[in-house]
Amino acid sequence: MRMAASAFLYSRGEGMLVMKFGGTSMGDAECIARVAGLVEAARETDPRRVVVVSAMSGVTNALLAAARAACTGPTAAGERLADLRARHEATAHALLQTPAERQAALAAIASHLAEVLRCCESIATLGEATVRSLDRVAGVGERLASILLAAALRERGVAAEAVPATGMIVTDAHFGAAEPDLEATRPRVRARLLPLVAEGVVPVVTGYIGATAEGVPTTLGRGGSDFSAAILGACLDADAVWIWSDVDGILTADPNIVPEARTLEELSYADAATLAAFGAEVLHPKTVAPLVERGIPLRLLNTFNPNHPGTRIAGQPSLEGTRPPAIISTRGLRMLEVTGNGTRWGPAVAGRALSALAAAGVEVLMFSQSYSERTLTLLVRESDAEASLAALRREFADDLANGHLARLAALAGVGTISVVAAAGRDGAAVVPKTFAALGRLEAQIVSVAQSASEYHVSVVVPEEQVDDAVRFIHRELDA
Repeated sequence: MRMAASAFLYSRGEGMLVMKFGGTSMGDAECIARVAGLVEAARETDPRRVVVVSAMSGVTNALLAAARAACTGPTAAGERLADLRARHEATAHALLQTPAERQAALAAIASHLAEVLRCCESIATLGEATVRSLDRVAGVGERLASILLAAALRERGVAAEAVPATGMIVTDAHFGAAEPDLEATRPRVRARLLPLVAEGVVPVVTGYIGATAEGVPTTLGRGGSDFSAAILGACLDADAVWIWSDVDGILTADPNIVPEARTLEELSYADAATLAAFGAEVLHPKTVAPLVERGIPLRLLNTFNPNHPGTRIAGQPSLEGTRPPAIISTRGLRMLEVTGNGTRWGPAVAGRALSALAAAGVEVLMFSQSYSERTLTLLVRESDAEASLAALRREFADDLANGHLARLAALAGVGTISVVAAAGRDGAAVVPKTFAALGRLEAQIVSVAQSASEYHVSVVVPEEQVDDAVRFIHRELDA
């Protein structure tokens, strides 16, 4: 598939560009061929392109499932890995026409998945999948994706090389959500990538992964490939970073809920970071920070609709103050409740609860405390609910036994709705308008969170009310 250069008319000019493609963009042979066409077309205005890729859609989850299955023995892990090998081999056969490129890709697929199998065998021997071993396994999908895309580019006559980020992005040893050391990372990135770019070679870099200073593989957290692209963009002093997904940038609401949702043409760095923190799936929450200091603009684009200009994120958007509010909704959450007993409520309860959940590896998305009613509520993902309750029961076992606490409970499934407006007079009305809309809908508000800013607010509602509430708020705010 050949992409017309006209697809990039909205980004004329020359400069270093980092292009990141997500899992749906890399989902199968046809998708990878499309990505190769986009990269080829982008080079028509300037050859200085660096590509970052995620694993093919679903692969990271499958790798982690194989590693966890290995705790019960290597057989179950082997079956899952055989399925992954078959999928990648089928992709290579459909994507690559040159025998040499195809055979090289097939050999690399076999080698990397054999390494994963050896890791799973070690897990089976120990009977435990540590976070360190999970990180070693989780990033293999990105390695395979980079190999396939680099081969597809070479078949198009574009010089390209798959480059593992483990040799460049230096992180701490917080496995599962490692933090990069940008001071140590910058010289490595420049030494590895700039010579390739100068020679006209497109580096195809693995997203999501890095390594400690000692070379132990780490991951940057789920969705971390966006973060990888921002890190590389900052280290290379890139002129822009483009993140490609399957939607037309950031929209005023989820188009699956609100079909008339519109793309936000421009956002400030601050608003983009806020939307990401509230759950905008198109952007990882940590992506913006590395770009802010160097003033590197970010654009969010649609691989499957490349002529759409998407959303541009920069320091001083020309439309700031006039854009419509954005409504971000999230499902699959549980509200945990810690209830005191009479006057025996200590001010340290919230701190103890948060510390216990952090030690259990649980991310608390929102919490609130009613001191007069002696109640603490904590919002976690549904998948973390069981582990969260277990951690809280351990922490407060004595308090429950002696009656200082009345109960610990997980409430029915809930969802969040976050409304983020642009700064300015119109934006200041978003909070009262949101509550007025929910009142007219007679929605049940389970909890509320509002920062010091008057331009955004989050509410928790029963999961079954999320869609209706989003549609109603969108209409009432004329988003």
